[in-house]
Amino acid sequence: MTQLPKFDVVSIDDLSTAEIERIFALADEFAARLAAGETRELGQGRIMATLFYEPSTRTRLSFESAMHRLGGAVLSAPDMKASSAAKGESLADTVRVVAGYADLIVLRHPHDGAARVAAEYAPCPVINAGDGSREHPTQTLCDLYILRKKKGRLKGLTVALCGDLKFGRTTRR
Repeated sequence: MTQLPKFDVVSIDDLSTAEIERIFALADEFAARLAAGETRELGQGRIMATLFYEPSTRTRLSFESAMHRLGGAVLSAPDMKASSAAKGESLADTVRVVAGYADLIVLRHPHDGAARVAAEYAPCPVINAGDGSREHPTQTLCDLYILRKKKGRLKGLTVALCGDLKFGRTTRR
């Protein structure tokens, strides 16, 4: 099996409008197949590792269930306090080692910029599932996708944001 292209999702700002639209088109296609009772085997033979340095049940399970629905497998580290990180292993070393077991890494970390560091050192794609107070780009993509589905477009909309605007990951940009 070929290696996945090194396409990290660290920040929403890293994605072009065309890339976001392509992601939305894939989501539409997957939703239609799922509604028709079809399974998609895009992940067949692939392994995703979830490294969660801070708790987040919904985010971790959403990634893991998505990979299973795609026909892939999951290695989960839901509590990095029970890993080599607890003995002082650096994030760079952890992602290099984990990349030897997995085709893709999903990272949740309490420190700002941790996902960028992981992407720099991991030879496989890294998806940011929230780093510090900075970003949660996949949640942003989900929010944009739902807005587009409900309103039929994204351009020209006026949107009100509520919640923790200073520290909320999805409302930072």
